[in-house]
Amino acid sequence: MKLNKEDLELELLLLAIYRLSGYDFRNYMRSSIMRRVQSRMNVEKLTSITSLTEKIIHDERVLSDILKDFSINVTEMFRDPDFFKALREEVIPLLKALPEIRIWHAGCSTGEEVYSMAILIEEEGLADRTKIYATDMNETVLKKAQTGTMPLNKMQSYTKNYISAGGKKSFSEYYSADSQAAHLNDSLKKNMVFAQHNLVTDGSLNEFHLIICRNVLIYFNQQLQQQVFRLFDASLSDGGFLGLGTKESARTDQGFLEAFNTKEKIYRKKSRNPVV
Repeated sequence: MKLNKEDLELELLLLAIYRLSGYDFRNYMRSSIMRRVQSRMNVEKLTSITSLTEKIIHDERVLSDILKDFSINVTEMFRDPDFFKALREEVIPLLKALPEIRIWHAGCSTGEEVYSMAILIEEEGLADRTKIYATDMNETVLKKAQTGTMPLNKMQSYTKNYISAGGKKSFSEYYSADSQAAHLNDSLKKNMVFAQHNLVTDGSLNEFHLIICRNVLIYFNQQLQQQVFRLFDASLSDGGFLGLGTKESARTDQGFLEAFNTKEKIYRKKSRNPVV
């Protein structure tokens, strides 16, 4: 198929980014990528994608900045509270029989949903036998996630989310605040492992009983989505669970998953001998 000039320029830009950094955005949704490219062109005062390609080749700062542009970092604590309520009421009770529980937050961004999970696990009495793995391709947001520091002006809305998600305590018990930020309790971090991981290029980390990957796949084209689902297949234990975002879905007519909670986009790995 013949490409128009802009498509060709974008293809060459993404190839250059891949060759220079190892990050492969060639199968991301083009509309999403193009918005970020145009935004970066405006910041750099460039008039063509080709000029941006030349700049990333010769200027490491611009390459680093565009990698940050491409990283999706929209999140909040107990985002979509009904999802976390479904985890608490329907999924976690089935995991309680396990001697050890392994949870993977893939594309964890700045960590809000990871700490939400840690709170949920603590309230269900499972903190001592649960390991939570939090990964993202963006090293900068991972470092922020590790601090457990949240914007103070967001805590009121996070409190509402926590209550709607079935929280059992006063949300303020989980953090201390100063004039600048809220600092989540260090006890929530004790069973967390943060690691850089790229869903596009990296392999399986472990065998998990629950994988959370919400509002990441919407930025991938169908080919890349299927590649990531194969990774999740290799990473889920028999009978394990997968939680997706509100606008995402997995095919259950052919594959390794079956619907568990359709409304909240929670799926379960098919198995003749489930471990949970």
